[in-house]
Amino acid sequence: MAPPNGVVGILLAGGKSSRMGGGDKCLRPLGGEPILARIIDRLSPQVAEIVINANGDPSRFEAFGHPVVPDSVAGFQGPLAGVLAGLEWIKANRPRVEYAVTIATDTPFFPADLVQKFLESPGNASGFRIAQSDAGLHPVIGLWPIGLGEELEQSLKRGERKVTAWTTDHGAVPVFFPPVDVGSRSIDPFFNINAPEDLAAAEALLGEAAS
Repeated sequence: MAPPNGVVGILLAGGKSSRMGGGDKCLRPLGGEPILARIIDRLSPQVAEIVINANGDPSRFEAFGHPVVPDSVAGFQGPLAGVLAGLEWIKANRPRVEYAVTIATDTPFFPADLVQKFLESPGNASGFRIAQSDAGLHPVIGLWPIGLGEELEQSLKRGERKVTAWTTDHGAVPVFFPPVDVGSRSIDPFFNINAPEDLAAAEALLGEAAS
């Protein structure tokens, strides 16, 4: 499979964040910096480049220094639309890249060896992989062959939006990731910040790790 420097990261920041009261939850502070900054710092060593999928005014992400690509399909169609936008950008701008890794921008503790494990995992020859942990499947975190973009576009035009169903139907192989240690606690590596109480829990974890 492709080496890590042949993988581009797609950060999925296009959600409505309704449980956080709206707005860009990835721009909320965690440990003194935006959640998105922590995601970028964690992913940067694992990939050749990063693009951010987000809708609306792209200038709010200007300080992060990465291309911002909006959904290319009409209407808010969820994470699959964000994946498609990223795959299309890579195909148009980085034609030699064969794979993208997708990351939800509310998962600040994802593994530092995520891309390496995806690339090294056994399974089908396509290289399509999604993350799994003790909590179950995490289909928005995966390794996507760029060639899946055309099929994904057709599916979205038919109204398909369920990420788990789409990835399963198209042969994605689950790759298991064990819990990670943050401070004195062992947590799911894909702990996600959906609500204010999750953000408070993440702050507490970082506080333990720093003490």
